[in-house]
Amino acid sequence: MNPPGLAELIHAPLAHWAHTRGAAISVDDGVQRLSFAQLHEAVQAQARALEDARAPAAVFIDERQSTAEQLQAFLAVIASGRCAAVGDPDWTPAMQQAARGFFSQAPTSMAAPDAHTPFYVGFTSGSTGLPKGFARDHRSWTESLKACLEAFGPDAGTRVLAPGRISHSLFLFGMVLGLWTGAGVVVQERFSPAQTLATLAGGQTPCLVAVPSQLALLLEHARRRGQAPIEGLRLILISGARWMRQRTQELKALFPNARVIEFYGASETSFIAWMEADEAAPAQAVGRPFHNVQIEVREPNAQGAGLIYVRSPMLFSHYVGPTDHTAALRDGPWLSVRDMGWLEPSGLLCLAGRQQRMIVTQGKNLFPEELESLLCTHPQVQAASVHGLPDPVRGQQVVVIVQPRGGPAPAAAALAAFCREHLEPFKTPRQFFCTEGRWPQTPSGKTDHPQLARALAQLEQEKAWLHPMR
Repeated sequence: MNPPGLAELIHAPLAHWAHTRGAAISVDDGVQRLSFAQLHEAVQAQARALEDARAPAAVFIDERQSTAEQLQAFLAVIASGRCAAVGDPDWTPAMQQAARGFFSQAPTSMAAPDAHTPFYVGFTSGSTGLPKGFARDHRSWTESLKACLEAFGPDAGTRVLAPGRISHSLFLFGMVLGLWTGAGVVVQERFSPAQTLATLAGGQTPCLVAVPSQLALLLEHARRRGQAPIEGLRLILISGARWMRQRTQELKALFPNARVIEFYGASETSFIAWMEADEAAPAQAVGRPFHNVQIEVREPNAQGAGLIYVRSPMLFSHYVGPTDHTAALRDGPWLSVRDMGWLEPSGLLCLAGRQQRMIVTQGKNLFPEELESLLCTHPQVQAASVHGLPDPVRGQQVVVIVQPRGGPAPAAAALAAFCREHLEPFKTPRQFFCTEGRWPQTPSGKTDHPQLARALAQLEQEKAWLHPMR
């Protein structure tokens, strides 16, 4: 289903769906089921209360509420013409205070919003440890929603299962997609592989939005329980980190009727490129640009990788609060999130890695992401994190930390031989470490590379959970 006139405001279709299919379920969290009529009525009541109270121009969503309640509050804030700020429940009190200090608390009466009105501020992690706010206007997300439907077809307009927090923009987008199209959304308070598989087996959520770590947990849970194939799932949308393509056939065996789509983007850009998951695709390929995206690769290095710049109607408006060297670069209508890569002659975009993670060793550039992706194909490696340590001869020596997959860690010599078999010699790590049970992750489920880097720098203090491999 498409909203009337492809609405230019994120919340606008809600009134239409409340009128035309008011009894249909809009949000289901397993405990409470709200119809579109009920959701619209509650959103309008909360929006009027915000205006009557002359709430500030930006309102933080209360992270103590349930996911369904937070989503309802989010819609009410933007329906009032204000901007919804979505913090992370895992922030420390100091981080919460810092983020709230980015915004004025002055009472405000708001004008009616238009396509260029900011409606949402999300947060990413900066190198300083403080949250980095990014503001999105209505048009940037309505264009993203249209691009999603055009690229992925009718299945993207079906009921969505978004089993994550609204503080992760991927899951918030999935929830908004289900409401914007009128198909509805199913949410979870906390990700549960068992609950997710049970929901999917019910056949009422043909579209799943997930990060790779969630899919890996689904596969492990399904294997242990002898889960029968689930045929009702039609579309899997994967983002947030690189998908482990070597597990694509396993995923398709569990969900035989589902298209498996990987898409590449960032909080500041929305969609950039996408592709059908394919084990045979080049390891660094992330897909071809969406129809409304232009890409330029600038100042390529000796290996052909340059900064990826994007121009599209889906870019963010501005940062809120302090920024650092990880902030996006702007050049007129073009924007780069400091990812480096190249375009194949066929138009396929390949991603080398983040500019700030690049390691220079033996006078050559190494992107950790390439080595991490390779190591994760080893049957005894669950996750990997690659770093550069000072070396008087090489400039930097390559060091890797791995998380074993369900058993003892592989021998360092075996992993080194595995790397030499697939990559140039300079990319083979000089030291290997492993963790036991503890693998740091960001709130969005990505490996927390900065935390692991700090552990390397403080081996004596961290030796309880970080061990040299022999």
